[in-house]
Amino acid sequence: MEITDFSLDLFSLAGQNAIVTGGNTGLGQAFSLALAAAGANVYAPSITNDGGTTAALVSAGGGRIEVVDADITAPGQPATIVAGCVETFGSVDILVNSAGICLIDDVESFDRSKWDPMIAINLTAAFELGHEAARVMMAQRSGKIINIASLFSFLGGQMSPAYSATKAGIVGFTKAYCDELGQHNVQVNAIAPGYIETRLTEGSRSDADINRRIIEHIPAGRWGKPADLMGALVFLASRASDYVSGHVVVVDGGYLVR
Repeated sequence: MEITDFSLDLFSLAGQNAIVTGGNTGLGQAFSLALAAAGANVYAPSITNDGGTTAALVSAGGGRIEVVDADITAPGQPATIVAGCVETFGSVDILVNSAGICLIDDVESFDRSKWDPMIAINLTAAFELGHEAARVMMAQRSGKIINIASLFSFLGGQMSPAYSATKAGIVGFTKAYCDELGQHNVQVNAIAPGYIETRLTEGSRSDADINRRIIEHIPAGRWGKPADLMGALVFLASRASDYVSGHVVVVDGGYLVR
């Protein structure tokens, strides 16, 4: 592309088809809404029934979403999900690996009963979906894989060693797939959210001492909102990022610099 070819149309996702795991809840819902607002059709496998809320929000904005009941850790389910998106919309152009869990416990009690399901959802399922989506993307010579990392991809963190381990693993997976898939015109990146206002962070936000310590560590002086992640996602999903691959875009209000 030459500089004279640049246009804001490069940020449009019109005609693109996206899979967003867990796309009807939490940050996944924000990602689905962002992609739909930019013009993409969204295929959202989830184990959560939101009563049609996400579909209604997407439809109100003129977008299209297909929410399907699917356990991404079940054997063969990643292949079924990718095939379902292709059957429904015609292709898979974007994959957002956003589904994840964080089980917590004291270090002496945090055993395989908590470690194993977190590895299965946060890391193995992301790999399997990436692997299945890559087959389609390689054949069509285009695609975007966006993995959701975390500040704890870089930090330690207490009460959940599996969370830091899986999120560090997601960064390694992102870089490895960038190296593998670049020759096929497939870009692979990650987004690392900082402290974001979601249902999962209600406990920290409602504890005055914890909330104060977190905000004091953020140069922006506030918790992030799901909407703060939407622009980064659309950029990484669009043609505007065709020469951006293997990176972790940290959206944290400056937390990591303090």
